[in-house]
Parts: sequence; C-alpha cells; structure tokens
Amino acid sequence: MFNILLFPNFFIIFAANIIFKALTVYDYLVVGAGLFGVTFAWRARQAGRSCLVIDRRQHTGGNVYCEDIQDIHVHRYGAHIFHTSNERIWQFVNSLVPFNRYTNSPIANYQGQLYNLPFNMNTFYQMWGVRTPAEAQQKLEEQRQEAHEALKKQGVSEPRNLEEQALLLIGRDIYERLIKGYTEKQWGRRCTELPAFIIQRLPVRLVFDNNYFNDRYQGIPEGGYNKLTDQLLEGADVQLGVDYLADRDHWNRQARNIVYSGEIDRYFDYCFGHLEWRSVRFETETLPISNYQGNAVVNYTERDIPYTRIIEHKHFETFGADVDRNPHTVISREYSTEWQPGMEPYYPVNDEHNQQLYERYHELARRETNVIFGGRLAEYRYYDMAPVIQRAFDIDIY
Repeated sequence: MFNILLFPNFFIIFAANIIFKALTVYDYLVVGAGLFGVTFAWRARQAGRSCLVIDRRQHTGGNVYCEDIQDIHVHRYGAHIFHTSNERIWQFVNSLVPFNRYTNSPIANYQGQLYNLPFNMNTFYQMWGVRTPAEAQQKLEEQRQEAHEALKKQGVSEPRNLEEQALLLIGRDIYERLIKGYTEKQWGRRCTELPAFIIQRLPVRLVFDNNYFNDRYQGIPEGGYNKLTDQLLEGADVQLGVDYLADRDHWNRQARNIVYSGEIDRYFDYCFGHLEWRSVRFETETLPISNYQGNAVVNYTERDIPYTRIIEHKHFETFGADVDRNPHTVISREYSTEWQPGMEPYYPVNDEHNQQLYERYHELARRETNVIFGGRLAEYRYYDMAPVIQRAFDIDIY
C-alpha cells in the first residue's frame, strides 16, 4: 500500500503546482495561432511577458501550416510565398529559420496554351509573336485604343466595372485569355458585375522577366513554414482545439489582455450581420511520379475548368535535378467557392457594402478595453505575410 506520509515533499510540490496553474494569470491571451498571433506572442515573450496562445484548429500556424506527405511539405491552405522589400522583416524571419531561393514564376494555361505571368515580354511573344519592347508596346496601345473607342461610342467616360477597366489597361486578347475566366471563377461573379477598383492596375513589364513579385526578397522557409511558426511560439503556452468564443468568460479570466485575430463579426455575435468572404476548397492528390507540371503554380484561366489553379508543392523547396530524387509528388487543385457559415473564410469581399459593415464592427472594436484586434480575419483585409508580421511589430507591448 502506498503511504503518502513517506513522501510528504512530493505531495506538497504536486499540490502547489496544481494551485499555481489554477491561479496563473497570463499577461496576454492570444486568440489564434496564425502568423499575426504567433508573431505577437514572440514579441511579448521577448519583452518578458507571459502568453497563452489558443486556436480552434488542431495545429498552429493558421493558413501557413504545412503537413508532411511523402517527405514533401504540403501547403494545406494554399500556396504561401514569402516576399518583401522590408529588410528588417526579411532579416527577422531569417534569424529564426533560413529561407531558400524560391522565385514565384507562375504559368497560365488557356486551352492548352501556356503563358508566362506576370505580363511580360515572354507573355507578349507567346500571345502575339512580338520580339521587341517597341512591338509589344505598339500592340498594347492598339488594343487599349480599341477599348477606349468602344466605351466612347457608348458615352462612357470612366470604366463602370472590372471588365471595362481591364480592357483599358491591357486590351482584349490578354483580358479574354488570361484574366476573364480566372477572375470570374475566383470571385463567383461575372467581370461586368465586379467593381472596377478590384483591378485598378495590372503589372506590365517590357522585359523578359517571369518573377511575379517586384519585392527585393522572396523565398520559402527551409523545411517548411512550421519551422518558422514553431520558433515564434517558443516560450509561449499553447492550447489547441479550443474555441475562445464558446467560453469567452473562462478564457478572459486567463489573462490581463486579449489579442484577438479571429473573425471580427463573430466576436460581436454578428450583431450587424455577416461579413462576406470567398472560400477555397482543396483537392489534394499524391502521384507516383516525380514531376507533374514542372512548376509550383499553374493557373487555369478558362471559365469551363472548375478549378482556378494547380499547386505542385515540391517545387517550392526542391529545384533542378533534385526534383527527381523523390519518386512521388503532391498536387492540390484549388476551387474558389462562396463562403457559407461554418466554412473557412479566405478572401474578404471588398465591395462598398462589406466595407461599410466592417467599419461598424471596427467602431465597436475601438470601444473594447484590453482587447487588441489584428490580422486578416479581425481587420477584414487581405494580408501578405510580411505586412502581417509588421502589423504585429507595430503594436505596443505593455
């Protein structure tokens, strides 16, 4: 029979630990273990503050989370390419995990014809057979002028929708082959029904350069994004599979301050109604071949093809002849869908109605005490990764 009198110190320490944990109040409760939340947690820990990070999902990292399939780091929630011209942010993330040399150079597939993106001399050669910048510029101006004259005949001085805006910017050939179908699948609406401001400018390069981004730095963390988010969470307590809003009073008692990165309308019980989002469905497949499409990202720009693009994940981290060393590959087809309650929200619908609705929620958020709202869902805006890290750095730690 076990005699507790023989081990009095053990039980005193054991009981003390239970009481300590029950009474512990953190400086910050971070709701959401996405990139904004984990970066804030890192900063708080560096400032000597205690953090508890919670998330509804069973993993950290939010939408940058990677899962390992056949020794390939699969971007479960879609392609994430880190890019920035902010040297401070680039040095910061590389101080946590080294980044590789990946350069985003997507391909567009239209009726079996392949075109380089963004629009550059390679695209114009593939589209029209032009070989010099002067020839490409002349062709672009001809098509822009055609669009201008067509609107003038209708008595239209300013573009009324995305289609008219795109025609004025890039002309009919590129619009119809590379923009129209893809955009309508992405937004679930015809381009004539979408506001012009969505596509106020299009990148046009009169050089043979397939690098999609203009930023000075870009790459993927070596070993996947989980290595980055794990480093950012070092020293913080983490609980997964818990819903903050399902037991808000309990979680509020755990910390002096709340950092909330979930949906802002859900935080306020949808009192003004639901903000609208576009969602994405992924169809992921492991194939017994080493190389499926030869590129990480291929967009399918025809309206009749239901998916918007195919991602081949190994190309984010494996280059050249090394691609063939792994005899398997993993691809994901992406289907853009209308968001419904219960689905993952991805892209805010930035029209006038939703912006006005968000401003009403934002005003409520400003009145909250000891609650910080930040990140894509809480601010109802699309964030690239570097700006969301910068956003976490801009918040005062107190």
